[in-house]
Amino acid sequence: MSRRNIMNGFSSSEPREDYVTEPPHHSTSTKRRSRLPQYNHNGHKVTKHIHPDGESGRRGIHPWHFFRICFRSSCTASMLVNVLWPFVPAAIAIHFSRPDLRLWIFIVNYIAMIPAANLLGFAGQELARKLPSVFGVVLETTLGSLVEIVLFMVLLKTDHHSGHNIPIIKAAILGSILANLLLCLGMCFFVGGLTRHEQEFDEAISEVGHGLLLVAGLGLIIPSAFATALAGPSTDTVQMTAQSLHQAVLKISRLTAVILLAAFLIYLWFQMRSHHGIYDAIIKADEEKDEDRHKDLSKSKLTLTESIIAIIIALTCVILIAVFLVEQIEFIVEEHHVKDAFMGLILVPLVEKVAEHLTAIDEAWDNTMNIALSHILGATVQTALLNAPLAVIVGWCIHVDLGLNFEIFQIVVVILAIIVVGNFLRDGKSNYLEGALCVLVYLIITVSTWYYPNPAFPGNENVSESGANSTETGGQGQAAHRMLKMMH
Repeated sequence: MSRRNIMNGFSSSEPREDYVTEPPHHSTSTKRRSRLPQYNHNGHKVTKHIHPDGESGRRGIHPWHFFRICFRSSCTASMLVNVLWPFVPAAIAIHFSRPDLRLWIFIVNYIAMIPAANLLGFAGQELARKLPSVFGVVLETTLGSLVEIVLFMVLLKTDHHSGHNIPIIKAAILGSILANLLLCLGMCFFVGGLTRHEQEFDEAISEVGHGLLLVAGLGLIIPSAFATALAGPSTDTVQMTAQSLHQAVLKISRLTAVILLAAFLIYLWFQMRSHHGIYDAIIKADEEKDEDRHKDLSKSKLTLTESIIAIIIALTCVILIAVFLVEQIEFIVEEHHVKDAFMGLILVPLVEKVAEHLTAIDEAWDNTMNIALSHILGATVQTALLNAPLAVIVGWCIHVDLGLNFEIFQIVVVILAIIVVGNFLRDGKSNYLEGALCVLVYLIITVSTWYYPNPAFPGNENVSESGANSTETGGQGQAAHRMLKMMH
């Protein structure tokens, strides 16, 4: 379900009840009525080509309104995040003035990414409200995942064919899925269940999202299973050299990425066009339960110009902070002994997803669980079907060997998380106990990744640029075979 339809709760093809056309008694035909001015629920005259829910009643730029609306953001939690904005200029300043303080550069930029990502999400939401349905949904989908995409692209570009950033990117792909399914969904269940016996949600949202996640998980695990099956000693299969196996896995990963992108496009069409009516009634009924709905409708909104300016400012900050942050990752990993798995599986996903998580948790608190689930499952599907394949294809274009051959520990954890969450969603109800269990499982995974060793690169200095990561595949497969041997 698109966030634009989620916020509006109706299809663009259905009649509106929130705004009126005046004066109706002067109109004698449909053609005549369509030319009369329209007014939205706040009494603002609707500008041509602007959706009524996105009409601000203003034009151009008004600095006071701009800063006030951006600071207020979409919910109370997001507004509190904006208190961190002083870290943004501080992060830029410390990068240029004290490049020797590498640890502090990482810490300050890590904190600064949170309010910048929060502004990008809010501005994208404001802009999408003003646009036609299809274009607005596509634009908001892109903006919603832009922080994660930017981080992946910067990590790929700064890898310099060394292979050191590849494990972090792979872990971040799976870590983003884990953070959404266990941490964010768990917090939604927990917070929403604190003041209620249980919360209910519709199976149309949970089943479609969970089904897509299972398919995406299967697509992500196949290259890893292929590599593991052929890397170690076996009497049933013909042995492949590490280099030939690496190239085979890389080709499978790239073809899989293309197929997953096609699946994402089909999912968008299903959600926005062919089956959007299924979701509209569910979301509209959910909005009626929102205790703050009257406040949301009466909130001031950004103008079209202000929305674009906010996106440009936020995107500029996100790109700068991402570059400064990624530059320090190798130093943090090597000098402060932070594991690649912990950096990619925990730290990177938390900073890129915190703004979306706060919004979803606020919706669960307002008892709009269908909307919260749409955000969580939609963001997770987007990571698996769009962001991860896009990173693989971009790496292919710039000659960086990024494949979908994940560490066995990481991919098994993700698949188990998808299955566990699917069981919680099956009955269409949630409570604080289920939420607490999800969060506790995420904490267990966090502790485990802190002790998970970095992948070894024996002889890495002697391999070619195209085969920098070939030893990772072989080592992973041999470890898996040793474990199976011990079990027998």
